[in-house]
Amino acid sequence: MSVSFMERVGSAPISWGICEVPGWGAQLPVERVLGEMAELGLRATELGSVGYLPTDESELRALLDRFGMRLTGGFNALVLHDAERSAETLASATAEADLLAAVGATCFITCAVSDPDDWQRVELTDDQWSTMAENLARIDELCEQRGLVQAFHPHVDSLVETAPEIERVVAMSSVAFVLETGHMLIGGLDPYEFAVEHGDRVALVHLKDVATEYVGPLNRDELTLMEAVQAGIFPSLGEGQAPIETTIRQLETTGYRGHYVIEQDAALTDGLPAAGEGPGRDVARSVAFLQSVASAITADTNNKGDIPV
Repeated sequence: MSVSFMERVGSAPISWGICEVPGWGAQLPVERVLGEMAELGLRATELGSVGYLPTDESELRALLDRFGMRLTGGFNALVLHDAERSAETLASATAEADLLAAVGATCFITCAVSDPDDWQRVELTDDQWSTMAENLARIDELCEQRGLVQAFHPHVDSLVETAPEIERVVAMSSVAFVLETGHMLIGGLDPYEFAVEHGDRVALVHLKDVATEYVGPLNRDELTLMEAVQAGIFPSLGEGQAPIETTIRQLETTGYRGHYVIEQDAALTDGLPAAGEGPGRDVARSVAFLQSVASAITADTNNKGDIPV
């Protein structure tokens, strides 16, 4: 039996402002974040910043069970292009994949970076692109052995940010993708068009709306990503200019049945908000928007059950 659209919607700690970057903002306690997710009817989360949720298998499983949550996956910033660091990268990926598999996650999220602790945009040689492809294939294999799917995540400030870079990864490998509506749009790639052209490569969807007035300053390095987030580049779903609804409709009508993760990066720069305020309120607006999308899909299909919403 198909799982309904809204049952496949989760979120991530970053939507509550949880980020390891120094100076990002105040950090809410785990119990509040997972509690507010559960109150909104969300039953899945991503792992988030390393160490925010427990990294011990039994502790993590117990925590998720307490809030009725499951884990969709975890984000991994990896050095994929440097042959001299391949062994280190694969060891890190193996340890993370072991944890994700042990607690029942579905996706291993890979992001290509120059260094996990110091992201720099550098131009890769053809040999380095080839090394990246080889390492993606190796991670595909180790994920498959553990019942996971590797999902490649284009990201601002990573080594695969722009439309040509994303298309190069599509062409050079068979890796599945995170369809990231925000970062793809910022990088110059229409996420709806990606869903049309490469829907069969989508393993996970990150839903992020974009206030496009900040895209130019971000891409011209007039704003850092942290500054753009603090300024409001990622509003609640339906309140920006990303093609959220059309992308969802395209995916659902062509058979996508994976998770959708509300990932509207937030930063708490004015201290911890009162209960019911702050990120929980913002994510609630995103949930309401997705519920309206689900209702519209149902109406369009005349309740025939063609699309499980």
